[in-house]
Amino acid sequence: MASADSSGGKPDPLLIVLSGPSGVGKDAILSRMRELGKAYHYTVTATTRLMRDGEQDGVDYIFHSVETFDAMIERGEFIEWAVVHGNRYGVPRTQVRDAMQRGQDVILKIDVQGAATVRKLAPEAVLIFVRASETEELVQRLKQRRSETPDAQRLRLKNAEIEMKRSAEYDHVVVNVHGRLDDTIREIQGIVELERRRSPPRRVTI
Repeated sequence: MASADSSGGKPDPLLIVLSGPSGVGKDAILSRMRELGKAYHYTVTATTRLMRDGEQDGVDYIFHSVETFDAMIERGEFIEWAVVHGNRYGVPRTQVRDAMQRGQDVILKIDVQGAATVRKLAPEAVLIFVRASETEELVQRLKQRRSETPDAQRLRLKNAEIEMKRSAEYDHVVVNVHGRLDDTIREIQGIVELERRRSPPRRVTI
């Protein structure tokens, strides 16, 4: 868990934001971290986009209608939400708050818009930007997504170029090289361990 405070009390949990352009491998990173038993609370993002083949409601995403999602916005149930590629995405507030109250470190997978919102809401959050080793690798990853039209892929690539320019807003940048997923995870774990030893410790209030 997070580093203990100076009084020797219960450690402060970390709020870790993982973001980066579409196709960079964020889902693969988190899936592998779960397989390896990394002890985090992995938030499940709510979205209005259609479910893809192989996805499970409540596991990969929480799938809502636009009407339900908008009602949740009105009730203030999201830490942050945004429209990305024409669909709404949001992080349920209760997931983060309840996990941190249990003393768990929390990982949020959100886009750069959401990361900026979280930084304002929780300045002590740890922001990690994931990028591909080169643009061509990202292009190939997006082309491998058979569930999207060429126009949708071009839009994601255009947005990725914009998002890459905002990596300087993050605390850390990690390069996810194709075929070296475990190396990426080791680097992320190293960042988390470094942040746990930070003095004074990060203290996040949601």
